[in-house]
Amino acid sequence: MKLSDLSPAPGAKKSRKRVGRGPGSGTGKTAGRGHKGQKSRTGYSRRVGFEGGQMPLVRRVPKRGFTSLTKVEYAVVNIARLAEVEEDEITPELMVELGLAKRGRPVKVLGDGEIGKALKVSAHKFSQTARTKIEAAGGSCQELQS
Repeated sequence: MKLSDLSPAPGAKKSRKRVGRGPGSGTGKTAGRGHKGQKSRTGYSRRVGFEGGQMPLVRRVPKRGFTSLTKVEYAVVNIARLAEVEEDEITPELMVELGLAKRGRPVKVLGDGEIGKALKVSAHKFSQTARTKIEAAGGSCQELQS
């Protein structure tokens, strides 16, 4: 077999439909555009969300609430999950690596669960119960700047 002998599989290549080429082609006269109207004209393009002049859905539905521009979304980790980790020093990077937190978000440690070993935990924020439980187990909490 040579490179010059290669060809596509039968039925793999399909020629494009040539519209407006007479009545025998099946796509003559109006060329598949229907009859008169805006959509039959050349250069027509409808804007996103246009519903033919009726009031669009985005304007029919009432507005609700608002989005705060200063709100900080934290990746939340409970100390029960930290107790399962083998390392003694836990950082946000390690939590992301282990799949406990999402990348790109500051980490907040919450106090759900129990901890039985001394851990040195670094995070952007700690709840009061998490801080109490970690320090009661002989560990320490270091708050990072976000």
